[in-house]
Amino acid sequence: MRTIPLLMSVVLSVFLGACASMGPGDAAQKRAEIQKMKRETLTKLYGKKPDVRAQLSNAPGYAVFSNANLNIIFVAAGTGYGVVEDNTSGKSTYMNMAEGGVGLGLGAKDYRIVMVFHTKAAMNQFVESGWTFGGNADAAARAADKGASIEGEVYYGDVTVYTFTESGLALQATIKGTKFWQDKELN
Repeated sequence: MRTIPLLMSVVLSVFLGACASMGPGDAAQKRAEIQKMKRETLTKLYGKKPDVRAQLSNAPGYAVFSNANLNIIFVAAGTGYGVVEDNTSGKSTYMNMAEGGVGLGLGAKDYRIVMVFHTKAAMNQFVESGWTFGGNADAAARAADKGASIEGEVYYGDVTVYTFTESGLALQATIKGTKFWQDKELN
């Protein structure tokens, strides 16, 4: 029975190590890759929810993140990266994220998060201090453009958060914490 926790630790370490890095490239190449992910994510979101385009244009700012998540029985972990766009100044702030939690589930998924900041204070708080929040339940079975997932939006104070699954197979209900912080290498 001791091999199961050891196996879970090894799998989580390999998974998180692979996801924590964007891969090779200098800072400019990594920023360009994040901007490309942002554009692709927003294009998909606008196709599903056209009204979000106006929300983003009228908001002080917004954020787009790519996240990979793994859930093995009672343990969930994930990591990702993204960018906060300040619509007033035009400044981009590159950030990282990590999450961990407990709950019941099994699977792995690649998903996107889009946050609309409805006040400048909410955006500044997020960029300067990061955020920690959590709890989710979802089901996803997607590969490329095939399959389905349950997606949603959450209102968190002065922020609207949209999530959707890019690919993966997962059924999970977890309580988790998610931490966002500025990427010192890319800013």
